[in-house]
Amino acid sequence: MSHGSREPELGGEVLDGTSASSKQGERILWGFLSAGMLALLALGANRLAALSPKALEYPLWAAVLGLLANGLASGLKIKDRLSAVVRTELFLKVGLVLLGASVNLTEVLSVGVRGLVQALVLVTAVFFFTWWLGGVLQLEKKLRAVMCAAVSICGVSAAIAAAGSILAKKEHLAYVTALVIVTALPLMVLMPWLATVAGMPPQWAGAWFGGNIDTTAAVVGAGAIYGEEAVRVASIVKMAQNALIGVVAFLLAFYWVAREERAGAGRPSARVLWDRFPKFVLGFVLVSVLASAGVFTKAQVKDITALRNWAFTLAFVGIGWDLAFGEFRKIGLRPLVVYLAATAFNTILALGVSWFLFGRG
Repeated sequence: MSHGSREPELGGEVLDGTSASSKQGERILWGFLSAGMLALLALGANRLAALSPKALEYPLWAAVLGLLANGLASGLKIKDRLSAVVRTELFLKVGLVLLGASVNLTEVLSVGVRGLVQALVLVTAVFFFTWWLGGVLQLEKKLRAVMCAAVSICGVSAAIAAAGSILAKKEHLAYVTALVIVTALPLMVLMPWLATVAGMPPQWAGAWFGGNIDTTAAVVGAGAIYGEEAVRVASIVKMAQNALIGVVAFLLAFYWVAREERAGAGRPSARVLWDRFPKFVLGFVLVSVLASAGVFTKAQVKDITALRNWAFTLAFVGIGWDLAFGEFRKIGLRPLVVYLAATAFNTILALGVSWFLFGRG
C-alpha cells in the first residue's frame, strides 16, 4: 500500500515538471512568433510607405497594419499570446530619446519655452473643462479624473499616472485608453491634411499637433506625415505637456487624500512627483546635449535617425495592436460624449494658442 501511495506522488512530480517545461517552451515559442509578427508588420509598413504617395507615410501604414493584425489575432483568439513583445510605450520612449540626436539644444530651448507656455494654458483649460462637463453628465469622479488627465495632457501615459494617483478602477483606465486610441488614430491623419489645406507653416502645424493629439506616438505620426520640422516641434511641444504628468498626478493624489477620501494619512510624498515624471524626457535632453556638442558625426546621426524611425514604426504598429475593441461595448454614451466634446474643445483652443505662439512668424 505504501508503495502504491508513493507512485501517484512521484508521477505527479514528473507530470508537474513536464507541464512546467512544456509551458515554458510554449511561452518561448509564442515569444518568437510575436517578435516575428512585429518585425514583419514594421517591415511591411516601411515598404508600403516607400511605394505609396508622400501623404501616406509610415506611421499611417504601421497603425493600419497593427489594427488589421489586432482584428485577425482577436478573431483567432491568440492576441494575448502574441502580445509578448508588443511594448508600445517602450518603443515610443526609445524613439523619442533617439530623436534628440537630430535636435539642436538651442532650438529645443527656443521651442520648449513656448511649448511650456502652451502646455500650461491647454492643460489647465482642458482639464477643468472636462471636469466640469463630466460633472454635468454625472460621470463617476474617478473616471472623470482619469479622463481629464488623458485628454488634457498626453493620453494613455497620463491616464495611467492619474489612475495610480487616485486608485481608480481598472475599468476606468480601460475605458479611457480605448477612447484615447480610437480618437488619436483619425486625428493623426486628419490634422496634417487640415494643416496642408490651410497652408500652415511647419512650426504652427507641429505645435497644433503636439498640443491636441492625445498620444505621443500619434503626435509624432502626424508630424512625420507633415514633415521633419513639424515632427520636431510637435515632439518638443508634447514633451512640454508630458513634463506636467508628474505635477498633475501629484496634485490629484493630494486632492483625493485631502478632499475625496479624507483618509487623514498625511500629505502625498514628493516621491509621487518623481515616480510619475516621464524620465525619457531626460534622455531626450541628454542626447540633444551630446548632439549639440558635436559628439555624433553626421554618419552616426544618420544611423541614429534610421534606428529612431524603426522604433517609431514599432510604436505605431503597437497603437493599432493595443486597441481593445471589446471595451467599447462597456463604455456607454456619456463618457464618449464627454471625451469627444473635450477633444473638440482642445482642438479649437490648441489651434488658437499654437497660432499665437508659433504661427505669427
